[in-house]
Amino acid sequence: MPWSAKTISLIGVFAALHVILYYMSSILWRSWAVYLEPIIGIILGPWTGFLAAFIGSVAARLIKPSELWMFGIIAEPLGVLVCGFLAKGRWKPVMAVYAIMLSAYFIHPLGRWLPLWAILDVLLAFTLIYPASKIGKKLFEQDVKYLSMALILVSFIGTVADALTRIFLLIPAGLYAFFGWAPEAVYYVFTVGAVKSYIEDALVVAVSLLVNAPLLTALRNMKIKLPLSP
Repeated sequence: MPWSAKTISLIGVFAALHVILYYMSSILWRSWAVYLEPIIGIILGPWTGFLAAFIGSVAARLIKPSELWMFGIIAEPLGVLVCGFLAKGRWKPVMAVYAIMLSAYFIHPLGRWLPLWAILDVLLAFTLIYPASKIGKKLFEQDVKYLSMALILVSFIGTVADALTRIFLLIPAGLYAFFGWAPEAVYYVFTVGAVKSYIEDALVVAVSLLVNAPLLTALRNMKIKLPLSP
């Protein structure tokens, strides 16, 4: 099914917003584009949202290269994809993504050596996938009773999927060896990054409630059918 002009325009708008947020300063370890991931997936749907985030992520890093470019280019679109699936009530693809990457992490010697507390949010998100898919479908209903809870769950699991992808690339995929990091260096980066990731989890939830909830409510009041693509 061909995309409408409105969908193509929104892909361009969200890709541009992704680039802009990438350049906004942050004291945390990921770009501010992470705060945009849930609403992209909800409005555009999983695959179109993935494309918009991928275009934005690639464009941002082409304009301003980073030695860690491979993390964001893969992780940010995948976070959008997860949010899009959950908003459509599709839990199996999300469960598969989490199960594959978590299994690879725990199979790897470093994954068994690193502290478990550093991935507690990942384990929590994994247990919430199925209920999130059930309540996520209510994002498109007129009844706003479940809107906040649905946004919290979808945003949290999507954001954590972004972080899990970076963990997967760093450890099971072996990028730590590519960068020449010793196990002690990996431990430091991993634990410090985990603390920042927990802060980001909370910030993403807050942004979803303060910004995304009113935006989504306005779109529903305008009788705009969401998501805009399959």
